[in-house]
Amino acid sequence: MFLKNYFQDAKISTKFNLFVILIFIIGILLSGSTFWRALEQRAEAEVSSKALVLMETINAVRNYTQDRVNPLLKGRLETESKFTPEAIPTFAAREIFEYFRKNPDYASYIFKDAAPNPTNLRDQADEFETKLVKEFQKQLSPQENGWRDFSEGKVFYIAQPFTVTKQSCLECHSTPNIAPKSLLTTYGTSHGFGWKLNEIVAAQIVYVPAEEIFTSVRHSFMITLGILIGTFLVIVFLINVLLKRTVVQRIQKIAKTAQAVSRGDMKADFGEDSKDEIGILVIAFNRMKSSVEVAMKLLKQRKKDEDFT
Repeated sequence: MFLKNYFQDAKISTKFNLFVILIFIIGILLSGSTFWRALEQRAEAEVSSKALVLMETINAVRNYTQDRVNPLLKGRLETESKFTPEAIPTFAAREIFEYFRKNPDYASYIFKDAAPNPTNLRDQADEFETKLVKEFQKQLSPQENGWRDFSEGKVFYIAQPFTVTKQSCLECHSTPNIAPKSLLTTYGTSHGFGWKLNEIVAAQIVYVPAEEIFTSVRHSFMITLGILIGTFLVIVFLINVLLKRTVVQRIQKIAKTAQAVSRGDMKADFGEDSKDEIGILVIAFNRMKSSVEVAMKLLKQRKKDEDFT
């Protein structure tokens, strides 16, 4: 009720200023939210692209090791007591990725062949990763991606199923009886066995930290938001000045002139005529003023005639 009475009693200039402020706030909110979402989508696309490139690189290393390196080093696995990770595609990919992480810029990136039953316990799947493996085993999707919260911050992940597709994989993972001696010496006989051909045994996962990218996004957003606010303020100021000069001030002059005329001041001027709506209103008031002047002259003349008679 108070607001209703306030707006009814408020001047046109006040109402107009409130309207402009409302438009300004709505404009900033809509523009800001739209731009923020666009920046978020760009950041997600950038993080996803990085993760996918890393995943494809790892797969290329794995395939190269399987086709070119393993045949050369396979004899060492079977005869030497020291395990040679470069001969095994999975181990080689992991070791190469660890070299990649030595660069401080990529130290927070993580690659993991997350398996519920891994040979190397550093690849032991946690609860989240075990769930991914089970989803892959149900063949729900060929790839999973999304966001995950770590203690270090939010990360983007891409996960793909790791399937035993080659018979050579079973030489190390079917039973301890046929596994290379060096593998048993290094990792023991209690885990990493029992795999079967065409079975999904792990999830290849790449974790890409997103905090730096989103920090950059927030910085860009604040700069752009500042520019938007400044631009809106300038536009609102110009519109306010323009409308005050072309509408509000002219209406105020008509109102003051009308009040003066109502008090009998026929010298008051409504202003110059123009072709817009306010100009038409000025013409109407000028005609009304002329009619009043004529009527007043007639009344004065009639009064004189009456007094004379």
